[in-house]
Amino acid sequence: MYAVFITGGKQYRATEGDVIRVEKLDAGDGDAIDFEKVLMVTDGDDVKIGAPYVAGGKVTATVRAQGRHKKIKIVKFHRRKHHRKQMGHRQSYTELQITGISAE
Repeated sequence: MYAVFITGGKQYRATEGDVIRVEKLDAGDGDAIDFEKVLMVTDGDDVKIGAPYVAGGKVTATVRAQGRHKKIKIVKFHRRKHHRKQMGHRQSYTELQITGISAE
């Protein structure tokens, strides 16, 4: 059984027991979170597709950790113009463990 749900403007495919990293959520370690915006739930041959969301669909997860990804380096360079600019970015994430998937 797996589900496709939306959080942070992105879609994630998850099965029960998976550990996924999503955009940062305001929750502490060990908190339970419910995602109501479920696009699809599949259990073998039984497929439920929402329009736009599955009625009664819910994905529950537990927060494992908060963290930040590796640094991405941004370099802007114009040759022969004495122009060189460096920046970096680290995106924050929330690590979740999927504990349940349900649909009516």
